[in-house]
Amino acid sequence: MSKIHTYESEAIQVQYDVKRCIHAAECVKRLNVVFDSSKKPWVQPANANADAIAETIHACPSGALHYARKDGGTSELTPDRNTVRVEPDGPLYLRGDITLLRDDGTDDGALVLRETRLALCRCGLSLNKPYCDNTHRTLGFADAGVVNAVQEAMGDPLEASGELRVRPFTNGNVQVLGKLEVHDTQGNVYYRDEAYFCRCGGSGNKPFCDDTHNNNGFTAE
Repeated sequence: MSKIHTYESEAIQVQYDVKRCIHAAECVKRLNVVFDSSKKPWVQPANANADAIAETIHACPSGALHYARKDGGTSELTPDRNTVRVEPDGPLYLRGDITLLRDDGTDDGALVLRETRLALCRCGLSLNKPYCDNTHRTLGFADAGVVNAVQEAMGDPLEASGELRVRPFTNGNVQVLGKLEVHDTQGNVYYRDEAYFCRCGGSGNKPFCDDTHNNNGFTAE
């Protein structure tokens, strides 16, 4: 369940989802006069102009931060391309026109939320699945984030836009349907219109699923 805090100035409203924050600290590094964890409240939107705040929030990889303009400025736009970036020893960072679905036993799944940014657990141990909660840091999940090019062809370059349907399956992988780019840590880009990503932490073909979840006792709604 989300826990949303709201901070406002005359020009902009900032929403902060506590449970989805993984402390990537992009906001603190980019605009510390507004985002400063040593202060209360830690978000002070009156300390900078709305354009600077909006630009900073765009860099938040988890989607924990969002904004609503009150000054007539441009609202957050959907990214031009759907991308999945594999974070070394960490989550999957998704950007795009994202529809997150719950596996409810139907063919289509049930809508959870529409988003532009997500950080999804791939260590299998998050207490806030399907989202990352930084458990990978404390329990030693290790993966360099390199795609096995022998097993995974690059594919044909796609116009990686349009809806990206993200559906974590009960006790299983996460299905991503739609045109997307998968970026690994060596700068390689793999093009897909469907992909199944590991979320149990045990696949031998990370970041993709190899059905290890069927044998290692992974459970997740």
